[in-house]
Amino acid sequence: MKTNTVNIENTKKILFSGLSALLGVLLLSATLSHANGTEDMALIPMGEFTMGDEMHYDSPPHPVVLDAYYIDKYEVSNARYAKFMEATGHAAPAYWDNRMLNKPMQPVVGVNWFDAKAFCTWEGKRLPSEAEWEKAAKGPEGNHYPWGHEYSEDKSNCCQNVRTTSNVDAYPKGVSGYGVFNMGGNVYEWVEDWYDPKYYVKSRALNPKGPEKAYIWGAMGEMKVLRGGSWFAPSSSQHTSQRFWKKPENNSYGIGLGFRCAKDASGSVTEETQQAFMKSLIFMGSRKTDEALNAINTALKLDPENTKFLETKALIQKMASHK
Repeated sequence: MKTNTVNIENTKKILFSGLSALLGVLLLSATLSHANGTEDMALIPMGEFTMGDEMHYDSPPHPVVLDAYYIDKYEVSNARYAKFMEATGHAAPAYWDNRMLNKPMQPVVGVNWFDAKAFCTWEGKRLPSEAEWEKAAKGPEGNHYPWGHEYSEDKSNCCQNVRTTSNVDAYPKGVSGYGVFNMGGNVYEWVEDWYDPKYYVKSRALNPKGPEKAYIWGAMGEMKVLRGGSWFAPSSSQHTSQRFWKKPENNSYGIGLGFRCAKDASGSVTEETQQAFMKSLIFMGSRKTDEALNAINTALKLDPENTKFLETKALIQKMASHK
């Protein structure tokens, strides 16, 4: 017991001596994350999920595998969109002067698909695919609603209960299992894909991007996909597999049309894992074993076979047992 205690104390001294260097590395990683535009985005890990649901005729369930990606934690706000307009001279969307809808932290509304795509490109991002949107909404548990399998009135803005949009960071109890806000209610969200009611039957399993051509709705023409429901739509619209569609140039129902952006995570997952690993070491140096364990578990979730991470977790658990 005495030898183990000495070893642990020596380990702590080493960690304390390197704390300044580790903080420098962590701050550099945080700076890179900010420069890459991922600081307010959720990292969705690579893996399989069941897309669709038997409840809807146009979304039969089928397995889909997605590479890791980032998605905005929040719908694009009026404040963010104002910076875009100022920088690019892009025209203001419908309802921009409506006092019920234009507060800085409310989601921008009255945007068509082209507006949404232009904004995401300006931020160095892109619109999420329909599959990416749905996985982020369903969370690791494959929920019917972002927060769980049962509808709950206090977890989203829908059904005209509030009579306008809510701030993009509202309803923290209703976040998805990946920590993404307002994927049910508030505003419908544009995604990248064309709409085809039969696409799920022929969709590829790996990183589906939607049909190459849209289904033609007679005189109505081609449609893009919308997801998530809105503040004035019924509660059923918030089901995570429910699909909607609208002509891409259309902003009718603009009081409830918004979006969020996504970003590829290629080359960023390593950065994310290293950041979590560095956090675990810093918490170890501060003798905060619970926080250190949470951080190393985050790193292992992204890189479960990493020997260094596994050894660090064992050391943290050993330190905790000798408190």
